[in-house]
Amino acid sequence: MAQEVEDGAAADKAATKAVVFSALKPQICVPAAKANDAIAFYRAAFGAEELKRAVHPKRKAEQELPLILSCELQIGGSVFIVCDQTEECATATGFTFRLETEDVETAFSYAVKAGAVVEAEISEDESGRSGKVKDPFGNVWAVFSASNKSSDAPAA
Repeated sequence: MAQEVEDGAAADKAATKAVVFSALKPQICVPAAKANDAIAFYRAAFGAEELKRAVHPKRKAEQELPLILSCELQIGGSVFIVCDQTEECATATGFTFRLETEDVETAFSYAVKAGAVVEAEISEDESGRSGKVKDPFGNVWAVFSASNKSSDAPAA
């Protein structure tokens, strides 16, 4: 037997139930069989820590490297996912990420040493120091340091 709803209050409550998300994890999709290289790059360039990994279950044992369905990496307090592009996942490759650090020059040099290409040299403006590198997989990484300059500082 159906329960009657007085004044529709229960129905309205159900209709307006908020969805709660526990995390937002950007996903970087790299060309097939390049995820291991990407993971090694993010470790060397940005000190990424691997949290967990899932490989494609249908890959044959005789194949050199299994395709990576997802590998969660952490830089600072942020988590992102790296995966190999597969036929089932036709996601386009490439993203832009912003990394905040107080030592832009050292972070930049580690990225370049690990194989990144400079997209924008380090410069300074009212928001702080920043520069951009492109990793070997087509993703742009903006490395920046937030400025503590006062608003009455002269314009550069």
